[in-house]
Amino acid sequence: MERKNTKRVPSFRKLLRTSQIKLDNKLKNKQYKQKSAAKKYRKEQKKLREAVRDAISRKPFPLEECKKKQVGKSGKWEEKEEEVALPLDMMDEDDLQLMEDLAQKASFLTRDLSSNEPVHIKKRKHESVIEKYEKVPRRLQTEPEKELIHLLPIKDKSGIIPQAVEKPVLNVAHDEEEDAEEMEEAEDTNEEPLPILTPEEMAAQRRQKLQERKMHIAALASAILSEPDNNMKKLKELRAMLMEQDPNVAVIVRKLVMVSLMEIFKDIVPSYKIRPLTEAEKATKVKKETQKLREFEEGLVSQYKFYLENLEQTIKDWKQRKLKKSNVISLKAYKGLAEVAVKCLCELLVALPHFNFHNNIIVLIVPLMNDPSKMISELCVEAVKKLFKQDKLGYASLGVVKVISGLVRGRNYDVRPEVLKVFLHLRIKEVELQKDSEDIAPKKKFMTYKEKRKNLSRMQRKWRKAEEKLERELLEAEASESKEKKLKLHTETLNIVFVTYFRILKKAQKSPLLPAVLEGLAKFAHLINVEFFDDLLIVLHSLIASGDLSYRESLHCILSAFHILSGQGDVLNIDPMKFYTHLYKTLFSLHAGGTNEDIGIVLQCLDVMFAKRRKQVSQQRALAFLKRLSILALHVLPNSSIGILATNRIFMQTFPRMDLLLDNESQGSGVYLPELEEPEHCNAQNTALWELHLLQRHYHPTVQKFASHLIAGAPTEGSGALPLDLSQRSAAELFETYCMKEMTFNPPVASVTPRRKVMREIGLNKEMHKLLIR
Repeated sequence: MERKNTKRVPSFRKLLRTSQIKLDNKLKNKQYKQKSAAKKYRKEQKKLREAVRDAISRKPFPLEECKKKQVGKSGKWEEKEEEVALPLDMMDEDDLQLMEDLAQKASFLTRDLSSNEPVHIKKRKHESVIEKYEKVPRRLQTEPEKELIHLLPIKDKSGIIPQAVEKPVLNVAHDEEEDAEEMEEAEDTNEEPLPILTPEEMAAQRRQKLQERKMHIAALASAILSEPDNNMKKLKELRAMLMEQDPNVAVIVRKLVMVSLMEIFKDIVPSYKIRPLTEAEKATKVKKETQKLREFEEGLVSQYKFYLENLEQTIKDWKQRKLKKSNVISLKAYKGLAEVAVKCLCELLVALPHFNFHNNIIVLIVPLMNDPSKMISELCVEAVKKLFKQDKLGYASLGVVKVISGLVRGRNYDVRPEVLKVFLHLRIKEVELQKDSEDIAPKKKFMTYKEKRKNLSRMQRKWRKAEEKLERELLEAEASESKEKKLKLHTETLNIVFVTYFRILKKAQKSPLLPAVLEGLAKFAHLINVEFFDDLLIVLHSLIASGDLSYRESLHCILSAFHILSGQGDVLNIDPMKFYTHLYKTLFSLHAGGTNEDIGIVLQCLDVMFAKRRKQVSQQRALAFLKRLSILALHVLPNSSIGILATNRIFMQTFPRMDLLLDNESQGSGVYLPELEEPEHCNAQNTALWELHLLQRHYHPTVQKFASHLIAGAPTEGSGALPLDLSQRSAAELFETYCMKEMTFNPPVASVTPRRKVMREIGLNKEMHKLLIR
């Protein structure tokens, strides 16, 4: 098998990230490698020349006497040598022959006879330079292969003549010193002193650059929006501007590009999810229009993915306080970039819940709901609320609820209460289910009988009738299918919500999440399975009895308990007297000032406890609450008084014999005990509603109307009846309508005419004069 030496082509994303500085650095590195190779080649040639010169200049050694070793006692050593040395004529012929044979050898001539080392060691040590060079393996000096650029061939009578041109190669300098000098001269010439700009000139230059970038962004965006199919390259170019490198305008340009891309994607994204093509679909031949649409969808999904990755990386860099190597943007500027990135993600979360990568956006946004930055946290919470409100089917809501549940459990219930309060905006109600199914069911217009008679023949009318019947059946099947699918999704969503609530009730009862849990249970209690009712009511009562809850939390416990009992809990034989008693004894704990929001929850509790359970409530209990609520109406703000008096009106119309409290005569034995905490035993039938006479002189006109209406016995007709705008509203609606949060009188006070104003001033002056005389 032959291995293909294929080079991996860099991706488009990598090419985008490759700046001009990186390309220049790569070119410099290539030139440096070529220079170092040439330098090495010159060094080898220099060594060779030196070796040849040394070999030519060297002469043969003369035969020298053996060197004598120098020892401490030199004199004695010389005497011994003289005694040992023998003249040549005293040597045998065989010894002389041996000496002559050894003298013919070079090793013998050059050897130091005074050393005791073997011959081959000295030979290795004093090896010549030529022999060393000869031992080095030789390299053939081959010229580098010249690259050819093939041109278009020429055709003449003889045939086709191929044409080619050598590719120009960078000339490598032969001398290192000359190259260094040239580089220094080039640097000296290139390093021209930059002109020093004043602050005004720098600001003007920055404005000019910023204006150019803005115009470029606007031109690209308008071209993309006009023809998205044919301008995918411009979309890539615009997305590449997210990596702006000019430090003077980098922050603003990146913010503008983020917002521009977000608006572009909101406009050009189709209303369906784009799925990847299978191998079989890619292999099949299709029309040009279909192929063009496929290429557009593929490019759109890839660019959208890269854009989301850039936003995610910006947020991560800010969270980790991490700077890029280029240091174009400071850490302080990263916070502003991250805020814009979060805004873009929130907009895409709400605007494109059907498109690709929506779950990835959810995974990014949900943890930011618990961010320490209040601005980012509020942005994400509001985005999730909007998504819940507009989600009809429930796919997106289910995804968000799953991620929130995992976040709460993973953080060991240490999250902000706002994270759980978003569950209150889920669209899970029986009425909305029917409404949504009607909205989602496709509406088909069928021809009327007159139109058929006018435009169709008899046979066509017959066929048309059969087609319309079939279409109606199909539409009904689709509507029922969508409704079943929606109910299934809502059931799964609620299961996850209740699992989260029950975990907090069981493991984190002292957590700051408890009010949000109780509020959520109060809203969705009618959808809880009957099997959990007994245990849940026991838990709620134990929380109230513990005394660790705030007043608002205890009200939510009561509201949750009665929502459970008013729905499927009617079949259960449970006496909620403990909850009635707790609400009765804590009514006077309501705030009488501007922070009277708890009264809205009290009005909801009274509606569930009395209006929806009128058959289970005794007369003594209703009288006791009516009297205590009338006392409470004297101490609170006007909108709270109106809500309480509207509740008293419902009491008097729902329960019989409530007019006992409008009579001065007492009924039965005993005295009314207002301080008693048991409503059944306080003898409320022996008192009267004297508070209504005081409320008739209240400064608020609507309170006066309600007080007069109740004194008359709360009639539905006649002179004592209320106007329709007051009688048809619930107590909670009236409480919100006459709210005074904006510090204005509601309803507004009628303007005084000039004549009345003068008369009023005259009357005041007379009264002041009388007081002064006295």
